[in-house]
Order: sequence, then C-alpha cells, then structure tokens
Amino acid sequence: MTATASELTPTVVRVAVGVLVNDQRQVLIARRAAHQHQGGRWEFPGGKIEGRENLAEALTREFAEEVGLVLDIPADLAPWQVIEHDYGDKRVCLEVAQIGAYSGQPEGREGQEVRWMPVQALNPEEFPAANISIIEALQADCA
Repeated sequence: MTATASELTPTVVRVAVGVLVNDQRQVLIARRAAHQHQGGRWEFPGGKIEGRENLAEALTREFAEEVGLVLDIPADLAPWQVIEHDYGDKRVCLEVAQIGAYSGQPEGREGQEVRWMPVQALNPEEFPAANISIIEALQADCA
C-alpha cells in the first residue's frame, strides 16, 4: 500500500506568537519544555490557534495560560509578520503580533523558565529556526 500525498505532507500548524517588548528594550521569552517539538529552545510566548480563533483570541488565551498575563489588544489584531516554516517533520505558519499593553507579572505557569531578555542579546541559534526573522526585525528596530 502506498501513501497518498496528504499522508506524506505534514499538516500546517497555525501558531499565534506574541512579541512583548518592555520600556528597557527587553523582550519576554520562554524556554520550550524538553518533550516539545524544538524542546529546550527559547521562544516568544504563544501557541496553536484553536478552531475558529482569531489571532487576538489565541494570544489572549495562550498568554493567560502560559505566562499569566492579561493582554490589552484589539479584537481585530493584524499580524506584524506571517512566517511559514517547514521543519521536515512539522510545518508551521506563525502569525506574529507585537503586544503593546498588558497587566500582570509573567510567570511560567506550565513549569517553563520565563525571562526578560535584552533584544540585542537574543541569539538566533537558541530559538527555533522559524523565529530568526522575528529576532532580526526586533534587533533592527532596536538598533
């Protein structure tokens, strides 16, 4: 029995990614759990867009669940960047948004390490490959 094209092509996973930069030009990052795809690498908070969620709904849910922050974002939030990346075993479409206002103190609610990192100190080698253009754009904006 041979596999069909759809069985050979990984499904594209839509992911909401929030980039939160504070007044000190530090960005909020979290370390992926070892058991996750790209485990042990740093990432910008966010997660899979569920069902009929839009970007704002997914980010609001994910930030509350993962890092305990309440976002103040418009319901019709548009992506700052859209990044498609094929890891070979997984294809992702990142819908990246810049987050301006929030309330709360970030904490790793799923046991993950969370920290504020100076934008210029971000090392692309420590992030999943799909995040490289986000880092490059942030560092260019903060130069």
